[in-house]
Amino acid sequence: MESHWLKKFTVAMGMMMPLVSVPCMAASTIKIAIAGPSTGPVAQYGDMVKAGALTAIDKINADGGVAGQKLEAVLFDDACEPKQAVAVTNRIVSEGIHYVVGHVCSGSTIPASDIYENEGIVMVTPSATTPQLTDAKPHHFIFRTIGRDDQQGPAAAEYIIRKLKPQKVAVLHDKQSYGQGVATSVKNALDAAKVPVVLFEGINAGDSDYSAVITKLKAQGVDFVYFGGYHPEMGLLMRQAREQGVKAVFMGPEGVGNKDITAIAGAASEGMLVTLPADFAADPANAALVKTFAEQKRDPNGPFQMPSYTAVKVIADGIAGAKSTDPSKVADYIHAHAFETPIGHVEYDKKGDLKSFKFVVYTWHKDATKTVAK
Repeated sequence: MESHWLKKFTVAMGMMMPLVSVPCMAASTIKIAIAGPSTGPVAQYGDMVKAGALTAIDKINADGGVAGQKLEAVLFDDACEPKQAVAVTNRIVSEGIHYVVGHVCSGSTIPASDIYENEGIVMVTPSATTPQLTDAKPHHFIFRTIGRDDQQGPAAAEYIIRKLKPQKVAVLHDKQSYGQGVATSVKNALDAAKVPVVLFEGINAGDSDYSAVITKLKAQGVDFVYFGGYHPEMGLLMRQAREQGVKAVFMGPEGVGNKDITAIAGAASEGMLVTLPADFAADPANAALVKTFAEQKRDPNGPFQMPSYTAVKVIADGIAGAKSTDPSKVADYIHAHAFETPIGHVEYDKKGDLKSFKFVVYTWHKDATKTVAK
């Protein structure tokens, strides 16, 4: 995931102050920063991450804490904006916080991760999927609890090739590292399978009229559209395409899998395909945990709640296993061990990526529900 709505730096500075969760803990607690968007067009994803992380912290504290200490959540709003993310990251460093769940969007997570790595702060992102995060340079302190776009893209492409067999494909993206990255991954897989991609093009995030690209879809006779990006643009694309008579099937990554896409696209959202993490809340093994979410009046249903719960659990288990709150020793432990979590068996490669992660193709419905695609 990656943000695309740029804000002025003065706004970013004004919004970087953290909000401390309640009840407030004593100074002897182990602080975990939860960094992501509380404001902006993709704040819903930040809400999902907070729901998972706060539930994990509450549960762990109720069970006695970690190494004799309670966990304390400190919330930071980066609006999924890279400049604001850097300001937030520097604030986290200055406050002496050694553990971070986040950031949420790839574009914010990449610059933040460089600072955390340099400062020896353990960061676990439950949602940033771009390969660039862990491929660009070696990291020791950076981890994910979600798969990468080069896992998600092939999963989408396999379904397109095996099930849909389209005649003419358009692959669109929002020109951002997340959207363009996953779109390129899909295109490469389709090219390798000799599926005809007749249009590969970027659109401007935040625009309100996509008639120009829709005209191209019509002119090319496209019967399938893959879009790499977020739900605000995908919703407009689908609605305006249907209004102009385009009947192509639309598909996108987890960044479009948000109930607000139905509010934007209306009936045009019916039949959209989307790749998402498995529905961990529906796993019988997580039934007790889902009840815990409900008791805390938090929603467990979404792509990032269980990965963010897992991010906290990995950090806590790392501290307990290392028998230390030293983030370097905790990072060593996380790299060297496996964890049983709500998203299943978690084990890391040397980059801090999960050794395995499954994306599932769902069919979206106009009532904002989804079913596993047939």
